[in-house]
Amino acid sequence: MKLGVSFYTFAQDVDIREACEEAKKAGYDGVELVLSENGQINMKTSDKELEQIRAMVHDMGLEVCSIGAWNMWEHNLAGEDPADVSYARDIAKKQIDIASAMGADTVLIVPGWVGTNFAPGVVSYDKAYENSQNSLMTLAPYAEAAKVNMGVENVWNKFLLSPLEFRRFLDEINSPYVGAYFDVGNIIYIGYPEQWIKILGSKYIKKLHFCDARSEVAGLNMFVDLFEGDVDFEAVMRAVESIAYDDWITVEFLPNYQRYPYQSIINARHSLKTLLGK
Repeated sequence: MKLGVSFYTFAQDVDIREACEEAKKAGYDGVELVLSENGQINMKTSDKELEQIRAMVHDMGLEVCSIGAWNMWEHNLAGEDPADVSYARDIAKKQIDIASAMGADTVLIVPGWVGTNFAPGVVSYDKAYENSQNSLMTLAPYAEAAKVNMGVENVWNKFLLSPLEFRRFLDEINSPYVGAYFDVGNIIYIGYPEQWIKILGSKYIKKLHFCDARSEVAGLNMFVDLFEGDVDFEAVMRAVESIAYDDWITVEFLPNYQRYPYQSIINARHSLKTLLGK
């Protein structure tokens, strides 16, 4: 397995070259770049600019493992405003375009939300389910044409709250290019990551995010450095091995390290060495 760093760990306006240099220095194999409205990679970034970023990343000896999107939290893929849903789909298409240009095979998709404390609006659960599926089924041919997977992430969206429901959700979409981008820490408040991994299985898990969280703490403050929380990483690795997963493990943290923003990925790299022996 290769080890990556998600740029969700840093501020939206992080300097890509600097962050990649720090990721390489810390011993990672690649990076998950993240689209935003005003960052270096945004909705107006040209093909030429993407080629330059890809060359820069590769010249450092890194790969781009996947593409996320900050602005998907501003526009609800499962919402009921047609214009907003349309823009959310455009964000997903831009992610796919960027992934294709960067040589990445997966984009991280926020499937929308029923409600959250940090995104606008509340949607009826049944409507969110239907709308999210419609959006993903509409996007699936675009992803397939680009040969880029859409990895639906389990996020704090009061939606897709069990592994059985998540699997059924993907079964009903029925596309080899729509799967799961599973985050082991995000699930601690409602379940056990090792169970989700086994239930979603190799059929659906496209990529893995590693973070840690404390179940007794409410809100975003529950997220902590690897091994400080309640994720049973030994059980997680047994589950990963049981489904023969051999793709990227990408660490992701909140951008909480104000004075030394790269310390979190340095700490995590040491933890991964303890866990994986590499």
